[in-house]
Amino acid sequence: MTEDYCKLIGLKIHYAKQGSGRVLLVLAGWGTTIATYQSIFDDFSENHTVYCLEMPGCGSSDEPKQALTSSDYAELVKEFIKKEGITRLDLIGHSNGGRTIIKMLGENPDELDFKVDHIVLTGCAGLVQKKSAATKIKTSLMKAGKKAISTKLAKKLAPNLEEGLKSRMGSDDYRAATPVMRETLVNLVNEDLRDLLPNLSQPTLLIWGEIDDQTPLHDGEVMENLIEDSGLIMFENCGHFAFLEDRARFAAIVKNFLAS
Repeated sequence: MTEDYCKLIGLKIHYAKQGSGRVLLVLAGWGTTIATYQSIFDDFSENHTVYCLEMPGCGSSDEPKQALTSSDYAELVKEFIKKEGITRLDLIGHSNGGRTIIKMLGENPDELDFKVDHIVLTGCAGLVQKKSAATKIKTSLMKAGKKAISTKLAKKLAPNLEEGLKSRMGSDDYRAATPVMRETLVNLVNEDLRDLLPNLSQPTLLIWGEIDDQTPLHDGEVMENLIEDSGLIMFENCGHFAFLEDRARFAAIVKNFLAS
């Protein structure tokens, strides 16, 4: 494996490359690093040139100075493909990486200057869930709490209170993120991309963990219904990292799919 850096959307981005043959670009999920996808490098590099990017704020890649949007992530990937001189490739997207694929290929697909032959989405993000009554109450309390502690007096008496409230009420990813990456995460999770799914014309394989608690199996079922040339495979007793939890099955199925 060779590792290097390149400038994309004004940020120094860390990436890795391994193997030879048809290009397979892996788009990483939120908060993950190249090491998370080592099994994909090892399982596919015999017949593919496998690339993987560490997204902004992850691993050794620069953190942005301002919050990013899904459009920024899509532009970053398009810049990378152009810099590497890639004209044809296959894509694997995990979690937020899948969201980036949907945004990149589903919005203005006729303007792309490269061809994607196959798409693999695993534990893919991109759909906004309907909020339960409990979630709505929690959000209301959060907003009320932020309003109460944003006064000058509250900030003077307890300057760290707002940050403490955010850290207690956010998701695990939110709590672990820096302020700018928290804003980025909010931008991403509040954008519903389901209207772009019918624009994906490539054969698309959806692989989902049966007990995925971050992007539920129902999301995969919705995507299968909206992407015309797609099929969903459920991995029993697997969660959000099905490609690691059942590595051999993932490799066998995806190799067969990419060869079709």
